[in-house]
Amino acid sequence: MTLISQATVSTDIAVPAADSSPYGASQIQAHIHAPTPGATASLIHDLRELFKVKVVSLVLVTGWGGFYLGSMMSGISSLQRGLLDTLLGIGLVSAGAGALNEALERKTDALMLRTADRPLASGRFSLAQGIIAGLGALGLGAVWLALHTNLLTVALALLTAFTYVAVYTPLKRLTPIATFIGAFPGAMGPLLGWTAARGRIEWQGLALFAILFVWQFPHFNAIAWLYRHDYARAGIRMLPVVQPDGRSTVAQALFFAVIMVPVSIAPWWLGMAGVTYLVLAIALGILYLAYTVRFARILRVTSETESLMLARDLLKVSVLFLPLLFTTLMLCATAKH
Repeated sequence: MTLISQATVSTDIAVPAADSSPYGASQIQAHIHAPTPGATASLIHDLRELFKVKVVSLVLVTGWGGFYLGSMMSGISSLQRGLLDTLLGIGLVSAGAGALNEALERKTDALMLRTADRPLASGRFSLAQGIIAGLGALGLGAVWLALHTNLLTVALALLTAFTYVAVYTPLKRLTPIATFIGAFPGAMGPLLGWTAARGRIEWQGLALFAILFVWQFPHFNAIAWLYRHDYARAGIRMLPVVQPDGRSTVAQALFFAVIMVPVSIAPWWLGMAGVTYLVLAIALGILYLAYTVRFARILRVTSETESLMLARDLLKVSVLFLPLLFTTLMLCATAKH
């Protein structure tokens, strides 16, 4: 919910020009006052932005994977016993947390080109509206999960939202360690799906959590590098801002990309899928690692355009990697059972 939610998962990324410095106020104002669609379309767009629908979609995909795989372990169909109810509850909690995050970050969002047009940052929604919408969605999601899943899933969902909103969000302005802390709520989607299906925390569910936890670091380091001028302007202490030479950014991305290979095969080791998954997971992990190694060239290139291209390519691969890995695991688990 977090690292993923810190930026859109879309690969259609607007980046600064080759020689750009941090964005000026005139650029941000021009971005805010760009031509807008009609009132209804604008409201729908604002609600999608407020509730971070793209981010919630990725949470739902991984939550679906967790529920499906947990159901397979129980020997029941993934479409039985509340899949849709589980996803609705998880989605509402995630959307509520996203809205509260935007309420807390409205001032810093207003300083960044990519977030300046968000409804709270631009003033189209008031702070009270953002908080009410966030708390409403969060509360409704928690009640829905309580009615249709189990108390463990409710507790984990609320803990995830609390960590994201009350711990990770304010820490981003203080220390790069916030990225590591934010990876915990960011990885909770599949574990929530698992506990909804199984009613308990098990090693298989933790393996899914670990996959998402490790995946986030190359993914988010690519985002942080792409938007490092934006983050610097807003005072958000991402690694490329604190250490602008990029060495720590590359080191962290490489460390977790290497770990991704053994972590991604943990479901095979735990008996969730067969050899086919093992082979495909290793291949996908090596591909992810290869693009992260390629990303390390930002330390040597002199062209800002090439530097941004390397980060953008890693981001695109990371966005493809996760659904491909989860789809492979789900198909192989189905075949095994």
